[in-house]
Amino acid sequence: MNMVSVSQRLLLLFIFLLCISSFPSNARFITGRSSPTDLVSDGISTVKNPPYLLLKPLVSAEETCEQTYGFLPCTTTAIGNLFLILVYGYLMFLAATYLSSGSELLLEILGPGIVGGLFLPMLGALPDAMLILVSGLSGTAETAQDQVSVGMGLLAGSTVMLLTVIWGSCVIVGRCDLRDSFAVDGTNTKGFHPTETGVSTDIWTCYAARIMAISIIPFVIVQLPQALNSTSGRHLAVLIALVISVSMLVSYCVYQVFQPWVQRRRLAYVKHKHVISGILRHLKKQAFGKLLTDDGEPNTEIIRKLFHAIDENHDGALSHSELKALIIGIRFEEIDLDKDDAVRKVMLDFDTSHDSLVQEEEFIKGITKWILEAKQTGGAHFEPTAGTFKFFDRFHQETKREHALLGSEEQSDEVVEHVENPRWISFKAVLMLLLGTLIAAAFADPLVDVVDNFSTATSIPSFFISFIALPLATNSSEAVSAIIFASRKKQRTASLTFSELYGAVTMNNVLCLSVFLALVYVRGLTWDFSSEVLVILIVCIVMGAFASFRTTFPLWTCSVAYILYPFSLALVYILDYFFGWS
Repeated sequence: MNMVSVSQRLLLLFIFLLCISSFPSNARFITGRSSPTDLVSDGISTVKNPPYLLLKPLVSAEETCEQTYGFLPCTTTAIGNLFLILVYGYLMFLAATYLSSGSELLLEILGPGIVGGLFLPMLGALPDAMLILVSGLSGTAETAQDQVSVGMGLLAGSTVMLLTVIWGSCVIVGRCDLRDSFAVDGTNTKGFHPTETGVSTDIWTCYAARIMAISIIPFVIVQLPQALNSTSGRHLAVLIALVISVSMLVSYCVYQVFQPWVQRRRLAYVKHKHVISGILRHLKKQAFGKLLTDDGEPNTEIIRKLFHAIDENHDGALSHSELKALIIGIRFEEIDLDKDDAVRKVMLDFDTSHDSLVQEEEFIKGITKWILEAKQTGGAHFEPTAGTFKFFDRFHQETKREHALLGSEEQSDEVVEHVENPRWISFKAVLMLLLGTLIAAAFADPLVDVVDNFSTATSIPSFFISFIALPLATNSSEAVSAIIFASRKKQRTASLTFSELYGAVTMNNVLCLSVFLALVYVRGLTWDFSSEVLVILIVCIVMGAFASFRTTFPLWTCSVAYILYPFSLALVYILDYFFGWS
């Protein structure tokens, strides 16, 4: 919360500066030229076209600006607009900070599920969505068409920055020593070694990257008419892309709501496989490697003898307590195992008569089924020197790897067991969310206006200003949070960090794009953003493919992300100015 308290003090300073600068002033250039009339010159004359190199003069004689809401400051000078961009950009950063802090407080009270899966991703994308919305609602259709490039620049710049600069920085600060192609939590003895240090994530992070890659489909659809040089189908393509984008947004939110439940189910299944693997390896040791026949089939007689060894009271059936004693004796140190739950699942596998006892034949059939499952997973590989089959060990290693990829059951490393004053924290969270939303809504329109004015004053296309500058404001809070979280150097925190980055890009591609497409369709604007769409597609496909099929990222991978950022900016510039794309 320190960031918020500091932000409150700076907010007062910026409001004071806004009040001082809100009084507009007009002036004329003083020149030594003669007056255009025959009257005696008073030494003051109007210069219609003052000379400049890049920036226009500090004060304009002919140009005027329109105050947003009728009272916010405006200026036609480059330096004045640059100052206002910094002021409004900081206010948007403040809005993002309040939204982020309020969301975290609300998550502590209500936990994941609807809050974590539905509201948090939307609130994170709210500042970007608000800027995109106001960029297409301003004035007439012609004015909106001119300013909507600010929204597209923000959308493209935000996506590129998240997947390049921020992604690469998280790899650097979160790097750990790699051992057997997997990052060891909390270790960093090899410095900045490009191949022997890096980060590891769980399999759910790969799924998030795949969803992000799929979310570019609406961009492809809306771009098809231009790719085919067709003008008649552009409006229809915008509508189809809008419908698909909204559908994907709803589907993604539903997935986020149910994903924790799915994760727990998958993890429970893998834990059960771990129990199977442990029991089989234990029985193999007890049978002195003779659990299988020479041809690799289950040895029924040995399994029968093992049953009698486990049956302590010799009543011909295994009870719950006898199975629990077996599991406790194996000592599953690699996982946090609920012994009673493990016994219950073993009973479900073996007890086909449903009498809460495992009979001898049920035990033989159950162990045989487990052996066949292990053989299918581990492969019946025979080691001649050892004279035994090794698929039990392979099955065990594969189960350990799958368990590691799924991550832990905890939703975070810091689990809040009890929250003091939940009403006050809930009120504080709602207040922060409302304040962040109000700031974003109030200052999005002025920020778009000053970006457009700065573009006019400097002759720099507004797209490049919004592509480079605005994401710094709207994504700063998220970037700082991601980098701090990644610096904890744990697989769990790395997984959450990269999942949040992929999730933020997905929300850009579905929520922010839905807002953008709705504006284009309702206001009858022209979709003419080929270079921007191409950059988004390239970055999302490259990083999506990169992160979809691997869970460990050596340090050298950050260079790929860093190279993509200047490449994207250069590509847009080349396409716009040399090939006429826009």
